[in-house]
Amino acid sequence: MPILRARSLAATLVLLSTLSACSTLGSWFSTDKDEGIDKRTAEEIYADAKDKLDNAMYDSAAKTFEKLEAKFPYGRYAQQAQLEIAYAYYKGGDPASSLAAIERFVKMHPNHPNVDYAYYLKGLINFNEDQGLFSLISRQDIRERDPKAVQDSYDAFKELVTRFPNSRYAEDSKIRMSYLINSLAQYQIYVARYYQNRGAHLAAANRAQVTLRRFPQSPASEEALAILYSSYSKMGMNDLASDARRVLIQNYPKSVFLAEVTPEKRAWWKLW
Repeated sequence: MPILRARSLAATLVLLSTLSACSTLGSWFSTDKDEGIDKRTAEEIYADAKDKLDNAMYDSAAKTFEKLEAKFPYGRYAQQAQLEIAYAYYKGGDPASSLAAIERFVKMHPNHPNVDYAYYLKGLINFNEDQGLFSLISRQDIRERDPKAVQDSYDAFKELVTRFPNSRYAEDSKIRMSYLINSLAQYQIYVARYYQNRGAHLAAANRAQVTLRRFPQSPASEEALAILYSSYSKMGMNDLASDARRVLIQNYPKSVFLAEVTPEKRAWWKLW
């Protein structure tokens, strides 16, 4: 009997030990799981994210805004968080993620009271992204560049100005649009000169025509006319060359390109 009682006692102790271990393990997992849950309200999470944003902690701010949107997908805090996510990525140097967030916001909330800001931010991102396009114009091969960012920026500002003429961002958008128009026109001139210097006169003339057709009020129109004259002259299209020269002199009588459109004088003894 003592032996049986001893065995029974040992079995009981083993069972109690196992149950205790399971209880401890279960408690550990439960605590860990509970700690991973953010029990704050939407307002509290938003305030935390805004504080990080104000302190230039852009990556952390974006992640906190994303956590807010995931936990509270509906309501004003979630909608505002989507815009803040775009801004945080923009300030954090991640334009691709910012633009993706903007596109999602505009698609989900096309009539949101702050959708004008979404278009403005989209314009700004592409505007700033493109500064290298023209600042490096003399150091980068023409075939390696694409003015798409300029056009996207212009389109975003135009959408804002057209749809929200009374927006607080409309006036600044108009100023930037003017700059972008001149930039796009100047880009066409650069391409035209590129072709002209390589003897591709038809391609040069086509680019000059694009400048005059799409950006008639830009300062680049003056140089475009000079390129047209030179290109048409080289191709033997004398009537078209004369027309380009006449328009240039008529509209820009003091043009710096007048020497470029002055017909070459032949010496009297040269018969050809």
